[in-house]
Amino acid sequence: MKRIALLVAAITVSSHAMAKDCEELKREIAAKIEAKGVTEYTLEIVPNEQVGQKKVVGSCDGGTKKIVYTRK
Repeated sequence: MKRIALLVAAITVSSHAMAKDCEELKREIAAKIEAKGVTEYTLEIVPNEQVGQKKVVGSCDGGTKKIVYTRK
């Protein structure tokens, strides 16, 4: 019974994280980057198909979009 409860809890937490709002996640990532002293960078929200060679730093909208980072 404990295993089932743990499995349900894990699925609930992971589905909540996958459904995170893109703009909210972008702001959280920007705050972490700026806390490290980086000032010249861009974060973009792009569909999965447009990621290409860019560095992915987050996933949102149920995994359909990525947040990509570029340092200037």
